[in-house]
Amino acid sequence: MNTVQIKNITVGAKNPIALIAGPCVIEDAERTLAIGRAIKAIADRLHIPYIFKASYDKANRSSYNSFRGPGLKEGLQILAHIKKELDVPVVSDIHCITQIEAAAEVLDILQIPAFLCRQTDLVYEAARSGKVINVKKGQFLAPLDMKNVIAKMEEAGNKNILLTERGATFGYNNLVADFRALPIMRSLGYPVVFDATHSVQLPGGAGTTSSGQREFVPYLTRAAVATGIDVLFMEVHDNPPEAKSDGPNMLYIDQVEALLQDVLAIDNIVRKHK
Repeated sequence: MNTVQIKNITVGAKNPIALIAGPCVIEDAERTLAIGRAIKAIADRLHIPYIFKASYDKANRSSYNSFRGPGLKEGLQILAHIKKELDVPVVSDIHCITQIEAAAEVLDILQIPAFLCRQTDLVYEAARSGKVINVKKGQFLAPLDMKNVIAKMEEAGNKNILLTERGATFGYNNLVADFRALPIMRSLGYPVVFDATHSVQLPGGAGTTSSGQREFVPYLTRAAVATGIDVLFMEVHDNPPEAKSDGPNMLYIDQVEALLQDVLAIDNIVRKHK
């Protein structure tokens, strides 16, 4: 397996599990930093490598009137400040080729949203940046189909690749996490990420917004870690019910530490057999 270096964090092979976490979207600079600082304190206590995540633009909202975030310029300024203040790598979504150059100046990981994972030009040009690329597997793809996405990035000369599982469409307004996908994607030779909070999302389930089933996040998380993942991805908020995006499936900050203690216990067992 290829390992991937994200600043001072090495993921893949038998390296300990890493954490990508933060709020779904940048709501404001102060609150976003506070959430990141709280997660980092937990990660430091548990000695878990931590990467901060928040979106500067949620371009795939259900409704035109839904909150999308501060946008590229202001959002990247906020992420650059968080990166400096917390001294951690940062990741955010990119949605079009024109965002890549500016995003690559700030972000340590460029993330390809699930709905865009088959957009050849976006995937290829993101890979050409030389940055670490985290591609979320589309809800409409089989896990083995990700070999074609990988081939596009390798064609661009980039092997700094992460593959994320975030559930598969199962009927209307529902996702199901098929845990076979994790070892299947890992067999393609790159580190695998499990997105624990988007996997319990109910897309469009609230009409003009998505709903979710936060109560199932711990169960899916523990199951995913038991398969031998390399990175755990979760969205976290201090008060999810008032969050401006994905509140129903985000974890409360005060739920995170106990769950991560379980994660470490399981990962310590599994890592011996990776």
